[in-house]
Amino acid sequence: MTAVEEEPQIAVPPAPAAEPRRQPAPQPRTPGAANRLAELKELRERLLQGPDPRATAAQHAKGKLTARERIDLLLDPGTFTEIEAFRRHRATGFGLELKRPHTDGVVTGWGLVDGRRVFVYAHDFRIFGGALGEAHAQKITKLMDLADSAGAPLVGLCDGAGARIQEGVTALAGYGGIFQRNVRSSGVIPQISVIMGPCAGGAAYSPALTDFVFMVRGTAQMFLTGPDVVQAVTGERISADDLGGADAHATRSGLVSFAYDDEETCLADVRYLLSLLPSNNRELPPAGPADDPVDRRTERLRDLVPAEPNRSYDMGEVIGEIVDHGEYLEVHEAWAPNVICALARLGGRVVGLVANQPAALAGVLNISASEKAARFVQFCDAFSIPLVTLVDVPGFLPGVEQEHGGVIRHGAKLLYAYCNATVPRVQVILRKAYGGAYIVMDSRPIGTDVSLAWPTNEIAVMGAEGAADVIFRRQIAAADDPQETRARLVKEYREELMHPYYAAERGLVDDVIDPADTRARLIDALSALASKHAPLPQRKHGNQPQ
Repeated sequence: MTAVEEEPQIAVPPAPAAEPRRQPAPQPRTPGAANRLAELKELRERLLQGPDPRATAAQHAKGKLTARERIDLLLDPGTFTEIEAFRRHRATGFGLELKRPHTDGVVTGWGLVDGRRVFVYAHDFRIFGGALGEAHAQKITKLMDLADSAGAPLVGLCDGAGARIQEGVTALAGYGGIFQRNVRSSGVIPQISVIMGPCAGGAAYSPALTDFVFMVRGTAQMFLTGPDVVQAVTGERISADDLGGADAHATRSGLVSFAYDDEETCLADVRYLLSLLPSNNRELPPAGPADDPVDRRTERLRDLVPAEPNRSYDMGEVIGEIVDHGEYLEVHEAWAPNVICALARLGGRVVGLVANQPAALAGVLNISASEKAARFVQFCDAFSIPLVTLVDVPGFLPGVEQEHGGVIRHGAKLLYAYCNATVPRVQVILRKAYGGAYIVMDSRPIGTDVSLAWPTNEIAVMGAEGAADVIFRRQIAAADDPQETRARLVKEYREELMHPYYAAERGLVDDVIDPADTRARLIDALSALASKHAPLPQRKHGNQPQ
């Protein structure tokens, strides 16, 4: 037998002794959810109260409301949603790092006005005097982007001291972002600026780029350079209110659309204006109840407007007879009063009215009136608001000042605006319509859809007296009785070329109507044109006269 060899034994090292189990390091105790919620509630309460009761009292002492009080007046109760309330600046230097209040001096968010969405920002003068810095500007530009994306109106409540000097060029860059968005949203969403305090330097450009500017007397001023700078450079002494107050801009510069004595009335009319505007350029203006009879006759118009072309009357009364319930909102009432621009309703539908005002400068067109009407026509066209033009115009204002001031260039702005408009357009000629002013006031040759005229209409190159003096100058001079000859020739010219049906016979007027039927005929024409579609030529943009 063969012996079996045993396998060698391998020594196995003993297992290491088990290490004792270590306990986890103690963690710092964190506040519970209830504590965090209490902290959040306390912080929100401080935000709503404002930075300092003394700053609030100082604001009220000036007759000014706080930013949040203004928002509460503007919006439907309980509808405001604030964004970026906890935003703080990150600037350093000049002590800014020691003062970093929440909101950074501007309250932003959205809410409802008569149940419709509106985006709003309000400068808080109690924080840095409402001055704009990097974070402040970013809050506004974010809100502007949201308004543009949502297709809702933007309202800015302005009460700020301009750029935050301590932040240097960063603050100026913030204004650039705001201006760029003002232009991008122009004609896309309605933009409204409400000046309720100082608005100086670069801050003044944003309101100038918006569609409508509201301003409060006594507490608000708007200028690029203040009275001190004006005096230092030119030697002129002028107060801040005389230089850039509400009345200065409402009557002279034409920058302000509406001026008010108090903030409450101002914000109430901002709400009223919003009720007449669409949310964006893809929607129609909101319709109201058609509870003023569509066929209501306007018989008072037969006596309100004198047949004599040189007699004055108030075109505002004519508008009041025509529109629903006599209610209309006049834009730039105190600037260029010789032309009326107003928003109203006809048969419940919003319309824009442009009308010569014989009670001011006999209703002539001049530089200011042309600019005022041109911008209004462009706004209405951008937001699908039909245009009604009431004509009683003796021509353009003559004079060296007007010619050298560029009346041709400015008159061309109104001509351009009407020619470019694609909304329904209806013209009504009440009395005189002379020369180039007739053409400019939305005549048939430049594209009005429907032209109506009263039996008192006179459409001609010029008045009969002036025409006779030119045409029959030699005949009148050679006559034995020049005055009698002139009177006879004036009468002959008027009967031959200025009778009420001359333009209608040539297709330049669609119908001669009884003034009492004006309201009904306007509503009927606008209803027929409600689905009008008039595409413009393919182009990047036109080159409007400047």
